[in-house]
Amino acid sequence: MPLLEVKGLHAGYGRVPILHDIDLAVDEGEFVGILGHNGMGKTTLLRAIMGFVPATAGSIEFNAAAIERWPTHRRAHAGLALVPQGREIFPNLTVMENLTVGSLGKGVAATKRDDVLDLFPRLHEMLDRRGGALSGGEQQILALARCLCNDPRLILLDEPTEGIQPSIIQDIAEVLQMLRQQHQLTIVLVEQNLDFITALADRVLIIQKGEITGEVAADELGNAAAIEEFTGFAA
Repeated sequence: MPLLEVKGLHAGYGRVPILHDIDLAVDEGEFVGILGHNGMGKTTLLRAIMGFVPATAGSIEFNAAAIERWPTHRRAHAGLALVPQGREIFPNLTVMENLTVGSLGKGVAATKRDDVLDLFPRLHEMLDRRGGALSGGEQQILALARCLCNDPRLILLDEPTEGIQPSIIQDIAEVLQMLRQQHQLTIVLVEQNLDFITALADRVLIIQKGEITGEVAADELGNAAAIEEFTGFAA
């Protein structure tokens, strides 16, 4: 049984429909990428799964529970987490305070925060710095670390490499691979950096105009011609 299963999902903003009859399933420990040009519904899909955008039709099951009517905080408590585009850290809180806030939702022990810090050595030297004073890459690391402090089972990652220097992109990729191997972490990744999504994803779903229109299998992810044919992205 999939850890996450979405069937016939419709969602949008007010009277503006964005998602149309979305079906997807993600197994535990799987990394699934979602590719599509801007405005195709990628972010809306993640936000609908997390509960920030209400579903107008269809179902969302997480860990065998129907969650499409659950409020966002209940989904988070069940083990879903979203690292949004733009990071949305607390700019006036220190790095340590951001991490502490991240561990409050499920009452996770402080030792979990220490474990997360060990994954991101860059953060050790800036624990007393305010989030707003960090570089874009450092803020992305903080956003991911804050998310991990709540001990999620599935992370929804929205454009994590946007505006980030290559060295930090590599750090993030290595941590995510390690978490999958050692902790069976599951990820749904929206990304337009083809190298990053190819390095991480088992398969990639293609979204166009709010619909899943195709899938690129794992053994095709390294094939530049196949990626461009399915997605329109030049690898």
